[in-house]
Amino acid sequence: MRGRDVGSFVADAQQRVQEAVALKPGYLMEWGGLWEHLDSGRARLMIVVPFTFLLIFLLLFVTFHSVSEAALVFTGIPFAVTGGVIALLVRGMPFSMSAGVGFIAVSGVAVLNGVVMVAFINQNKSAGMAWKDAIRSGALSRLRPVLMTAAVASLGFLPMALSSTAGAEVQRPLATVVMGGLATSTLLTLLVLPALLVAGRKERQDA
Repeated sequence: MRGRDVGSFVADAQQRVQEAVALKPGYLMEWGGLWEHLDSGRARLMIVVPFTFLLIFLLLFVTFHSVSEAALVFTGIPFAVTGGVIALLVRGMPFSMSAGVGFIAVSGVAVLNGVVMVAFINQNKSAGMAWKDAIRSGALSRLRPVLMTAAVASLGFLPMALSSTAGAEVQRPLATVVMGGLATSTLLTLLVLPALLVAGRKERQDA
């Protein structure tokens, strides 16, 4: 058990018990304790996470009144999730309930940064600026707010990521996911998102 997560340990134990023990008719074996809470939590996350992402997309559509712009901002979530997964792998941490909560939290921050960027670009466009100038100005003007949001959140979670006191097994995965997700989602917001807006505008003009 030492050095392993509860989920993989119980999975191995279940397989070995199933191979070695033949239950008589009428008998049922159940696994409880921390693994039972982990299993039920995963089942709830399978419902909560898709519902949360769907709700985020609907709110983005209501905000921008455009499926394409809502989809562009929504791409911050896969980038944030990718960064969180990479951070967990680098630190050798398994997926846990706290890590799942971290994925939801960092997705919200990633979407917020995307909304700030796209809303300001649309504001520039409404003021009469050319589309490319509006995108360039929006990207440059929102550089500091987006970086500040990511930096403040990352620095706030840094003590949790490095914690080794009681409760660190819950704090470290959550903080690791948030910090890793913020790194990749910030790069998307500052570099990839403006490029996608330019490419999308060019495709509509060519069409």
